Amino acid sequence: MTETLLRGRTLTFLRWPEAIDDHGAWRYEEDGGLLMKDGKIVAAGAYADVAPKAADDAARVDHRPHLLMPGFIDAHAHFPQMQVIASYGAELLEWLNTYTFPEETKFLNAQHGRRIARLFLDEVIRHGTTTVAAYCSVHKESAQAFFAESHDRDMLNIAGKVMMDRNAPDGLTDTPQSGYDDSKALIAEWHGKGRQHYAITPRFAITSTPRQMDMAGALAKEFPDLHIQTHLSENHAEIAYTCELYPQARDYTDVYAHYGLLGSRTLLGHSIHLSEREADALSDTGSVAVFCPTSNLFLGSGLFDYQRYRRREKPLRIAAATDVGGGTNYSMLRTMDEGYKVIALQGEKLNPFQSFWQITRGNAEALSVAGRVGTLEEGTDADIVVLDSRATSVMELRMETVTSLAEELFLLQTLGDDRAVREVYVAGKPAKSVIAG
Repeated sequence: MTETLLRGRTLTFLRWPEAIDDHGAWRYEEDGGLLMKDGKIVAAGAYADVAPKAADDAARVDHRPHLLMPGFIDAHAHFPQMQVIASYGAELLEWLNTYTFPEETKFLNAQHGRRIARLFLDEVIRHGTTTVAAYCSVHKESAQAFFAESHDRDMLNIAGKVMMDRNAPDGLTDTPQSGYDDSKALIAEWHGKGRQHYAITPRFAITSTPRQMDMAGALAKEFPDLHIQTHLSENHAEIAYTCELYPQARDYTDVYAHYGLLGSRTLLGHSIHLSEREADALSDTGSVAVFCPTSNLFLGSGLFDYQRYRRREKPLRIAAATDVGGGTNYSMLRTMDEGYKVIALQGEKLNPFQSFWQITRGNAEALSVAGRVGTLEEGTDADIVVLDSRATSVMELRMETVTSLAEELFLLQTLGDDRAVREVYVAGKPAKSVIAG
């Protein structure tokens, strides 16, 4: 395959930035080069050092003065909810019953699922996201549609068919056995095919009977390398109802612990209202609390205590996510803008290096895929986003006074959206311009 050499300012993270001047946490090249071949980054560094390694017939793309970073990662989204985003006036349980569940019944139709999967992946790429952990609907067909579309684009995505056998309308439930059988068939067909990863996906404790939770736990034992994704402690009414349904559990988190569903590949959407015991349980098992700021604000669910969770004696692993369609935007830039405000409301700050670490290397580490994506390291997959800090007239005016990389990143986070994403490379191939073209 022909090599491609990219030129521009490059930024990649080595670890969590402790402070805004923690320069050892990232690698920045004012004139950087990235050499891509066969979907991988084969050389990275200063352009003067990388360029001589390129073959004579390598394609060369000059993105200066734009900023090249690892593609963004979204740790929690619902692809069947594209047509319920921006639905008015309900909290979590009412929102699910009024908007989400009726919409998801459409995904029995494979053609509908493939159309929405295509549009969903178009949208996340348009906003600079190259990896997403996605919930499908309860229908096996919806997962087939998502994985087929993802595989066609050579994306590294994580997804699973929702398991849901109660407290949902007719046409939107499976059974413990069918949920297990469908999941196992999808695992056999899709997990490890190309860049696809399967996630065992009981929607949440309210919509799964103890028997189905048993079956989810059985899958987790059979396939210990798989991700598990579900929801936890998003809303006070949800927590109370869960405790009614599982009276033997000490708390909401204990439900998942009882069925063997906590662990280093477990992604727990929201995790807002955790007791200290629950936070300890997540920390002890390495489970991941997923911060969904736009959704939490939109549904009035609460404020995720990001900095406390990081600083506690037993810190939590944290990811960040859009949670479309409860979330209100497909952009990880907009997500971290709202995240900054959520954290500020609790008297804390998140500096811009920390924000961009979170949506690149931080999310890759939380999703246990940091060896593949989330950095610009040599040997990793060539998933790259090209950011334009002057994409709009407002941004261009503000950039006249920007004097540091930190200020530029904060501007991108605060004012940026899909217009700031000039190009996206997925496995070394341009993706956004292809969609636009």
